[in-house]
Amino acid sequence: MLTFRDFSTGLHKLGIEPTRPVIAHASLSAFGQVHGGAETVLGALLVSYNSLIMPAFTYVTMLTPECGPPGNGITYGSEKDRNRMVEFYTPELPADRMMGVIAETLRQHPKASRSAHPILSFTGVNAEAALQVQTCSHPLQPIRVLADAGGWVLLLGVDHTSNTSIHYAECLAERKQFIRWALTPEGVKECPGWPGCSDGFQAIAHRLEVITRTAQVGDGLIQAVSLTDLVDAVIQAIGEDPLALLCNRPDCARCNAVRKEAK
Repeated sequence: MLTFRDFSTGLHKLGIEPTRPVIAHASLSAFGQVHGGAETVLGALLVSYNSLIMPAFTYVTMLTPECGPPGNGITYGSEKDRNRMVEFYTPELPADRMMGVIAETLRQHPKASRSAHPILSFTGVNAEAALQVQTCSHPLQPIRVLADAGGWVLLLGVDHTSNTSIHYAECLAERKQFIRWALTPEGVKECPGWPGCSDGFQAIAHRLEVITRTAQVGDGLIQAVSLTDLVDAVIQAIGEDPLALLCNRPDCARCNAVRKEAK
């Protein structure tokens, strides 16, 4: 059974300065049995790095309208039953299960703060400067703040299909973005700057092999990549091929919308 020491030792092996902020994506189950569960992994992260954020997205607040702008990677009027179950966004709303139990544990941490986006919020400790720059129109700006501060991406037991920072790099590469809608106490709010599909993101791994730091902990692999290097690699990939990192699913509305615009 893995312990706090196993995770703190693994993170130390990555050689990242504790003063560098990190954005983490994590799957607890990828590591096997962990004594203390998510709190153990989170504790190791908070001891290893002074500033930590994780996505705390809340897809349960999303509405699909009857109509909207064209080319938006969505089928309007297709979610009537789901719309009836949509919840109002509040800062106390749990992170979506897709974010993982470690992200939700961070959200509940007594020292954690959370940004205010009604769907794409981030949560973190000692990360107020990053969290406060997020707006509805620019949901990925917290990643910019981390990148400017020499931050790192940590992938704990997950691959680049979970790497939200690639979406930020897509924005800088001027890849098509989308619009979604959220239910808030003030009414339905339009949320532009919605990212595309991430199912094809693992294709960036070969460009990052030389600069990726790794540590094996139990059954899971921890990967670390400098945000600056990651962003540069994604921008270069899209510059060389406008269709880079798109998924291969023929029914993916967002990837198909990007392909159509790239023609």
